This record gives sequence, C-alpha cells and structure tokens, in this order.
Amino acid sequence: MSDITASEEDRLGLARSLDVVPAPRELNKMSPRKRLGLTGKHTLLIVLSLLTLAPIVLLLSTTFKTGTDVKVNPFGLFTSFSFENIAKAWTDGHFSDYVLNSVLLSVPSTLLVIVLSTMAGYAFARLPFRGRTLAFYTVVLGLLVPFFTYMIPLFFQLRSIGLLDTLAGVILVLTSTGVSFGTFFMRAFFTDLPNELEQAARIDGASEWQIFYRVMLPLVGSGISALAVFTFLQTWNNFLVPLLYLPGGDFRPLTTGLYQFTSGRELDIGPLAAATLITILPVLVLFVVMQKQVAQGFISGAVKG
Repeated sequence: MSDITASEEDRLGLARSLDVVPAPRELNKMSPRKRLGLTGKHTLLIVLSLLTLAPIVLLLSTTFKTGTDVKVNPFGLFTSFSFENIAKAWTDGHFSDYVLNSVLLSVPSTLLVIVLSTMAGYAFARLPFRGRTLAFYTVVLGLLVPFFTYMIPLFFQLRSIGLLDTLAGVILVLTSTGVSFGTFFMRAFFTDLPNELEQAARIDGASEWQIFYRVMLPLVGSGISALAVFTFLQTWNNFLVPLLYLPGGDFRPLTTGLYQFTSGRELDIGPLAAATLITILPVLVLFVVMQKQVAQGFISGAVKG
C-alpha cells in the first residue's frame, strides 16, 4: 500500500464505489453467480472493442499494402508494405486540396461557434435582462428544427445574396447549425459558477467584459474544450452541407471529395482505403489527444445542467 500514491488510492476507491473495479477481497467473497456476471460483462466489452477495432485495423492494412496484394489477398493483414495507395489518393485523387478545404471550413466554423456560444451562454446565465428566458428558448428551439426542413430554401437564399459556392457561405451555415447546442451547453457551465466571484470582481471595479473575460471564462475551460472538439468533429465530418452549398467543386472538402473519388470510376480498394484513412485520421488523432478534456467537459456539463 505504501507504493500507491494518495491520488491513486482515491481513484481506486472511486472506481470500487462505482462497482467498476471490485476490491480483491470483494472478488474472493463474490458468489459464483456474481462472478459469472462480471465475467460476462468483461467478455461483452472485449467483443465490442474487437468489433470496433477490426475495421480500423483492416483499413490500415489495406492502405499500406501493394495494389497487387490488395487484389490477391484483400483480407490479409499487413502482408506487404507500400505507400503507393496513399500517393495515388493524395495526388490523383486531389486529397491534398480536400484536406486544405476541410481545414478552411472546420477551423473558422469551430472558432465562430465557440465565441458566439460562450458569449451567449454567459449572457443567458449571468446577465439579467427583460425577455431573457424567451430569448434563450428561442435559441434552443434551433435544436428541435431538423436541417432537412430548411435546407432547400436556404440554398436559394444563399444564391440570391451571392454566397452559394463560397467558403464564407458554408462557414455561416455550419456555424448556425452549431450555435444552438453550443449556447445551451455553455449556459450550464456559467450558471453553476458562484455569484461571489462576480460580486467580488464588481467591488474591485471590474467592468462586465473584464468579469466575463478574466474571471468567468477561465473557469469554464473544460466546457470550451469539449465544445471545440465536438464542433470540429461535426463540421469536419459534415457531408450534406458542402454537397448542397458547394456545387462547383472548387472548395470541395474531404467528405464530398471521398464521395467524388468513389463515383464514376472503377473501384480500386487500395486508394479508396487510403483516401478513407486520410479523411478520418485527423479527427481520430484529435479525439485521442483531447479525450480527457472532452469527457471531463461533458460530465461536468451534465452534472451542472
């Protein structure tokens, strides 16, 4: 026990209290029925993990095999090694341009959603003004209106104001689809902050902007991180919005680029696997790096909401 730090003991105690990691003594005292149930749970989790990882492993194997090997032995894992599929997808499939276009769409959209949602969430949570509740529920109403109900009128509206087939037009559409959830999400964090912090800042002579930027904003960092990752994943993987509002193809992102790559040509599994890997790799890396912040942010938001 002396080799275990206090923080590790706290985590183990929390896990055991949640019935996630039973203590060794509890395992010995378990009845055969409970032990069988625990074994069944672990077996189910292992099977689900394998089912989740199997397509990714097969995708990696197909991407880095030679074209001949893919045709001869498509399900063989890592039987050869070559970069020809990635090179063909990157150059012949123009995925280098698609990656840049996806970044130009996802990054500004994510930043706009974070800025607007954070400021709106703070206003609805901390600033008393007439009609605040009605305005908040009006914004949240956007979560209840499906995109399919207004996507066609929006197409003609964008065309009439000259924003159809432009990055600015699609960025505005992507931002508008994320602000409702972002505002609802960030309001939960600001609502839970103690009023004493705000009152102390006002006594010290801080303006409303200083209270928001210097006092409140640093305290909701986990929520901002979770919202940023969630919004970036949503915009990066969005297929319908670029397909509808970028008809010319000059600013085609990865999602519609992958669709274009598979249509009107003989299906070549190797380059297709490489193109798919190029499409999903950035979001996989982002989620793996930020998974702790995302989990912490969503759990905190659920508790505070």
